Amino acid sequence: MSERTPLLNYRLSTSVTESGEHQAGPTGEAVEPSPAVARRKAAHGQPQKLSTFFGVVIPTLLSMFSVVLFLRIGLVVGQCGLYQTVAMFLVAYFIISMTVLSVCAISTNGALDAGGAYYMISRALGPEFGGSMGIMFFLANVCGSALYVLGLVEALLATFGAPEDGSRGGVYEVLPVGYWWSVLYGSAILLLCLLVCLVGAHIYAKATFLIFLVVMVVLLTVLGSFFAVPPHSITLPATSPPPVANASAPPTTANFTGFKLDTLLGNLEADYTVDYTTGMMMSFATVFAVMFNGCTGIMAGSNMSGDLKNPSFSIPRGTITAVIFTFIIYNLLSLMVACSCDRVLLQRDYSFLRDINVWHPFVIIGVYSSTLSAAMSNLIGASRILYALARDDLFGRVLSPAKRTSKSGNPWMSVLLSWFLVQLVLFSGKLNTIASIVTIFFLLVYAAVDLACLMLEWASAPNFRPTFRYFTWHTCVLGIVGCAVMMFLINAIYASASIAFMLLLLLLIHYLSPTCSWGYISQALIFHQVRKYLLMLDVRKDHVKFWRPQVLLMVANPRGSLGLISFINDIKKSGLYVLGHVQIGDLDVLPSDPLQSQYDSWLSLVDHLNIKAFVNLTLASSIRHGVQHLLFISGLGGMRPNTLVLGFYDDCPPVDLLQDPAMSSSGTSADGSEDPEDPLLRFHFPGLRRPAGGSGEASSGKSLSAQEYVSVIADAVKMHKNVALARGFGECVSPARSGGGGGSVCVDVWPLSLLRPDASSYVDTCSLFLLQMACILSMSRPWQRARLRLFLCVEKGRSLKAAEHKLGLLLRELRMKAEVHTVAWDTQVALHWQRQREQEDRGEKEEDPDDYANSFPSNASRLSDDYLLAVNRLILDQPGPPPAVRFLYLPRPPADTRRYRSYLQQLELLTRDLGPTLLIHGITPVITTQL
Repeated sequence: MSERTPLLNYRLSTSVTESGEHQAGPTGEAVEPSPAVARRKAAHGQPQKLSTFFGVVIPTLLSMFSVVLFLRIGLVVGQCGLYQTVAMFLVAYFIISMTVLSVCAISTNGALDAGGAYYMISRALGPEFGGSMGIMFFLANVCGSALYVLGLVEALLATFGAPEDGSRGGVYEVLPVGYWWSVLYGSAILLLCLLVCLVGAHIYAKATFLIFLVVMVVLLTVLGSFFAVPPHSITLPATSPPPVANASAPPTTANFTGFKLDTLLGNLEADYTVDYTTGMMMSFATVFAVMFNGCTGIMAGSNMSGDLKNPSFSIPRGTITAVIFTFIIYNLLSLMVACSCDRVLLQRDYSFLRDINVWHPFVIIGVYSSTLSAAMSNLIGASRILYALARDDLFGRVLSPAKRTSKSGNPWMSVLLSWFLVQLVLFSGKLNTIASIVTIFFLLVYAAVDLACLMLEWASAPNFRPTFRYFTWHTCVLGIVGCAVMMFLINAIYASASIAFMLLLLLLIHYLSPTCSWGYISQALIFHQVRKYLLMLDVRKDHVKFWRPQVLLMVANPRGSLGLISFINDIKKSGLYVLGHVQIGDLDVLPSDPLQSQYDSWLSLVDHLNIKAFVNLTLASSIRHGVQHLLFISGLGGMRPNTLVLGFYDDCPPVDLLQDPAMSSSGTSADGSEDPEDPLLRFHFPGLRRPAGGSGEASSGKSLSAQEYVSVIADAVKMHKNVALARGFGECVSPARSGGGGGSVCVDVWPLSLLRPDASSYVDTCSLFLLQMACILSMSRPWQRARLRLFLCVEKGRSLKAAEHKLGLLLRELRMKAEVHTVAWDTQVALHWQRQREQEDRGEKEEDPDDYANSFPSNASRLSDDYLLAVNRLILDQPGPPPAVRFLYLPRPPADTRRYRSYLQQLELLTRDLGPTLLIHGITPVITTQL
């Protein structure tokens, strides 16, 4: 054998096996995407599934042994010594064992389909994370297959190469040497792998079994050679001359001593030297990184999930068996090497196992066999991962050709696409530059499997009950940390680049892929955390400093309420926002709940408007009872609505904004047909009411009367809820959405009760609530540049400047920025007192003025239409640009229910033609001047 062969064989190991593992990929079933039951039915008549031994144990053993078994033991023991070698294997196998526990837990939690690690990750962490890791796993297998093919070419040329330049070649100089010759040899080997993979998983299993037998025979001869071969000297491979002129020449021979205590004692401690093949100084970290690559490959068995008879049974038992067996063999071989080979032999000849074997070609055959198995398993693994990705439609039509399968269920198109990519990678020649990043890709996938198991455990989902129970969240965390440490230990730059690439893929899939119905672990985790924090949210600890509006907006029909829904979203200030709807009906006479089919439309509306709101629908005998139900039951724990918002009760016909031509023009395709992807077509709300002529509530198409409407307001006040009535918000658009200049937009606030001109207080609870809501609106992002204008109504005889100064001090104390405008309203007040004197002259009884503190003033009947229209004109005639929205004081309804209609009529006259107006009645303190 040539002296050059060990050197080339070691370079083979460093360039090839640093790619990580050579995974045996899963095979898919011969079906198109369909439910699991249909796939099981379609599976009948397909080739026989694989057992635990053929489907899990053999692929995992070959992946974990590879050429490491034959070419790296000397490197590790010679540099680190026996003590550190055993410690390295303990640490490495501890890291991968944590991941094995996670794999076993997930694989025994239900039926597994084709895809292996990708299937586990995607079904646990969602399509974004699973798709990104699937692409990385696919690329790692593609590059890994090319690496092993090129490694096998190098090994062949080291034995059979015949260089044209006359330099020394292999023992048998038969094969021409050169770049294109290497590509040709690699293509031929890859073609052999392709033919095996095209036939199907059963032929692959038979081929790997034959390779497994070869490797086991070679391993037995290696172990037996330590006893059968007598001690002798071994000629070391030639190396470069010493870098220092006066340095001693490196030794040319070393000894195989057989089992001797002195040899063992000499190999116990570490002795790090320069690597004779690379010239680099070795250290614990560098040797550990090289050795750890031989311990990967644990996913080879789980990747065969689509071809196993019983994946939940086979994967845990087969993987654990393979891990334990390889651990024992590695440590046993390390011990025997340390007892029989001197340190010089281990440090200067990494192919020494060939020289001490009973028949030297045995080790070379083992290298060839394991490398061919690695290339083949990576190719079939890449094809099965690609098939699983295509079948899940995460990338749309891009991967749709990869779904095609043969009658036997073999995804031949995925095999061809994977083979094509591997062939492209072969043209790049030496792949040492990407070997480390391929290993990091594999480690990233292992960490993702640990993360998936950790999330399932933390979510405490009732359906996560794997039959394999030898794991906890601690083992998952240790697996994640261990994989992360190894990634950065191998190459920190490549590790950072891999994580960045994964995040990029995650974002692309998040924004481009369709919605999947696999279930999202994030939802389970959010539920778990929300429940915990809701229990911690104690309503007894509420304080006015941390008050925020929590709004229940009653929506009769969303088609005419889009402007109001968006406006309330701006004013909620990160508080609870609930869209409530009442449907008239009686469940006793209905076959099923009619509301269940409506939730999807409401949630689609929430997504379409990009608002942060919940939806709460109820069925009741009347609108009033339905609103009572929602006020009682909406929210949970400390998150309950404290403010009820109603649309105004008037006869203005609503506009269907969901059918507005400007909004729905995107709902048709180029040929004029409806586009099924248009979000507007997902809404199934009834048409808006249309007045049928005549007069009265019945002819207007309303589902509640004016009496009932005011009763709803009174009920909310009795339940200690703040109330807001919104009028004219169909045309309200925030400055940010309209695209106009924010500085020219005004928000007007009238904090005085205009229906009680004899009450001039600006600091009662309702007025302060009004100021707080206007201030919250100005703090929201769409309204930040809007100017807040506060109008101070002053009668004759009062100092305008003094009143304005007093209100300015109040605003400064409340930390509110607003323009104060004084308005003289003597003319309007005179109309009020004139009507009152007329009633006194007719002898009408005077109401108790103190009753105002607890109810709407009983002098509501004394407010003339002339007064209300005059106040309305006063509001309209204020100088400056028309405001985007007005805030007005809403007095509480009268105690006498007979005056409800009069109360509503007065509100209608007051707000007529004012544009978007919010009438607010606040009953809870919301402002504090203390820290």
